[in-house]
Amino acid sequence: MKFSSVLNTATSAIAVGVAFLAVPAFAQSTGSVDFEEDAIVVTGLRAEDVAGLEIPATPKAKQVLTAEQIQRARPGQTINDIINLVPGVSFQNNDPWGSMGGGFTIRGFGADRVSQTLDGLPLNDSGNYALYTNQQVDTEILESVNVNLGVTDVDSPTASASGGTVNIRTRTPGDDFGLFTTMTIGDVLSPGSYSDSLYTRAFGMIDTGDFTGVGTKAFISASYQNYGVPYNPYGRVDKTQLNARLYQDLGSNGDFVSVAGHWNQNRNNFAGSENVNTLLGYYNDEFSKRDRFTVYTADGQFPYPCSLPEGTVYGGGGVNGQSERYSDSSSSGDCGAPFYRRYNPSDTGNIRGSSRFTLADGLILTVDPSYQYVKANGGGPDDLREGFFTVNGVNYTGAFNGGYYFGRDLNGDGDILDRVGGIDPSQTRTDRLGVIANMIWEINDDHRVRVAYTWDRARHRQTGQIAPMLANGEPTDVFAIDDALLDLNGEEVNKRDRLSWAILHQVSGEYRGTFGDFTAVLGLRAPFFTRRLTQNCYTTSISGFVDCPAPGQDMTAYEAANPDYARPQSRKYTYDKLLPNVGFTYNFLPTASVFANYAKGLSVPGTDPLYDSLYLPDGDFARPVPETTDSFDVGFRYREGRLTAQLAGWYTKYKDRLASAFDPNANNGEGATVYRNLGTVDKWGVDGSIAYQPTDNSLIYIFGSYNDSEIKDDILSDGGVVATAGNMESGSPNYSYGARGQIAFGALELGGQVKRTGKRWLDDANTQRVPSYTLVDLDARLVIGEGPTGGDVALQLNLTNLFDEYYVGYFGGSLNGESFAQIGAPRAGSLALSVGF
Repeated sequence: MKFSSVLNTATSAIAVGVAFLAVPAFAQSTGSVDFEEDAIVVTGLRAEDVAGLEIPATPKAKQVLTAEQIQRARPGQTINDIINLVPGVSFQNNDPWGSMGGGFTIRGFGADRVSQTLDGLPLNDSGNYALYTNQQVDTEILESVNVNLGVTDVDSPTASASGGTVNIRTRTPGDDFGLFTTMTIGDVLSPGSYSDSLYTRAFGMIDTGDFTGVGTKAFISASYQNYGVPYNPYGRVDKTQLNARLYQDLGSNGDFVSVAGHWNQNRNNFAGSENVNTLLGYYNDEFSKRDRFTVYTADGQFPYPCSLPEGTVYGGGGVNGQSERYSDSSSSGDCGAPFYRRYNPSDTGNIRGSSRFTLADGLILTVDPSYQYVKANGGGPDDLREGFFTVNGVNYTGAFNGGYYFGRDLNGDGDILDRVGGIDPSQTRTDRLGVIANMIWEINDDHRVRVAYTWDRARHRQTGQIAPMLANGEPTDVFAIDDALLDLNGEEVNKRDRLSWAILHQVSGEYRGTFGDFTAVLGLRAPFFTRRLTQNCYTTSISGFVDCPAPGQDMTAYEAANPDYARPQSRKYTYDKLLPNVGFTYNFLPTASVFANYAKGLSVPGTDPLYDSLYLPDGDFARPVPETTDSFDVGFRYREGRLTAQLAGWYTKYKDRLASAFDPNANNGEGATVYRNLGTVDKWGVDGSIAYQPTDNSLIYIFGSYNDSEIKDDILSDGGVVATAGNMESGSPNYSYGARGQIAFGALELGGQVKRTGKRWLDDANTQRVPSYTLVDLDARLVIGEGPTGGDVALQLNLTNLFDEYYVGYFGGSLNGESFAQIGAPRAGSLALSVGF
């Protein structure tokens, strides 16, 4: 089937997902997909797809969105925004278009506790497990996305998935040659928005069909988008993405080999950030929605264009002997350091292999190798000091006490007395290799076992090179690493300099047995994690602040003056644990079943708290313990004809819960992540959804969830004891519910959805709640003709946040009152023209 035909049927309420019914991707790796799907076929537990909404009949609470629903969203939108239709998921987008990031939770678990994968490839950061939603694949190439509410697959290469998984699956190339293209234009539709916020995007894809005569087929796609950031007129997004997949069938029994590739280049500024208390101050009668667009500017005036004062430009000359200080204020006319001036560029790419081989009757081997690359940074303007950092008469160059010292004339005025403008982003480079291999043995139609080996190895290099700034406040290169300034000895000045290795060896096994209407699943994971850290700087506090001298200097005087600072060092951390995973489903009626699951989880500390611990002498106290979880699910499913429904209750008991929040004003305005241990935390809730098609061309979908938690102990902080015992965790909503409706009138299809997100505690002390909010979105698709060689020509309209609701965006919570967030995305509309050939 041509891709144009697939997409057209996938966006038709009449098709009920027929195009992808044969490949239900409920799991992450090829082995997990094969093991789970075969058992579903054998036991007759296949869930029916209702207009692209599917509830797999497994012991775990899951929900799947196929291309039928995915393609109804705005072209270019991040997949994390689209899965807001799944109960228990809460995503706050930083902009309407999907390429400025955002934050999300599943059942109250933050993104760093949720494993997001692409064809089994882990997408979370290998260091701090953060997820960058602005770097996800184009939705046009997706077959499905599966949200696993609570636990992960036994072969998953994750160090922190105690809160569930999001498994993204790309489509298989079509059997016939085909072309598909989409052109999209949109804009913010809110009073007071900036005139340069226009959104444009172009996407194109080619299917080769079988070009060898033996089943070899491929697709390749490319997209480009550009737009102005809604709340930051200084910022723009310039994003280019490439995707491809080569697929070879091996016989007629489902065996294959496949190689896929992805490249994403983002050039963007930060969306802006403000203290949540400040944003809450706008919830009053005097606040105008128009005022949202001046929150991040100084006194309502945007300081751009700007110019650095004489003598403060690198290589720009100046007044000899005058000690000018580069201004880092955000007043009008300055080239200072407000958060919205900071760039957040990234180059990311990966290669994903997948394969399935039948070795003998009932014996299957799957192998999924992968490689991924990341080059990214985030940071902004700062002042660079021409002089030295002096300790007891000894001159040093490098980064000390938040200042950068070069020991040479930077502005060309003949002295080393000045400070000039520069940028100091935090640079990260990652090279990550992995493989997931499964051996599956089908003992008979009712019993299957598999053993799996998972290997994941990430080299995580984090530096902080300094680059010059032009006279207009722009950096010479958004990647300071590509234009790094050198000191008088020809050495780089870095604000941080560290290397970590994250290595996982994991063996696992799973048994699935069917006994009439009862199916049991018994699994066991045995992960062995290693974290190797090399810190090339001096750690000056338990909060992780560092001094980084340039290489090649005698540090005797510095060390004598600072005996409490931890010297550069290397340290190795190891973590391992047996993690059982057991569950069952029972069909007590042909149309109804119950299910239950228990899983033990492990979340290994990320690199930031581990680096912080280097301040302490090595020992038990300096080795952060991992989080462990005991998670229970129990639920009910109903499937009959046009109706599918699920209701699940869940409970998770946390031990050694580690929480974090980002403060952009910490660390002398450079930002820092503050960690706090909440001890034991209990979490529980209920999720449910119903999808019903009254007719072939209509859909009614209702979903909802309730989440709660209880911190068991009071927390000791720098300011004393914070009364947190008995409180709910901050940052996640206590409830959410919504609905979606669709109907088709011949060539015209209409859809609408609404979601209410409940209140969120600002802090763990539960002193203040962020108000709830409601978002309404509309979509429409009109087939206006036939393409030149088949396929449809169609227009698609998307309106988001229809009533232009003002709301506080994502924030990670805090201990006792301070947290930062973006403003929720404003009303926006887009129109897309798609053509299939």
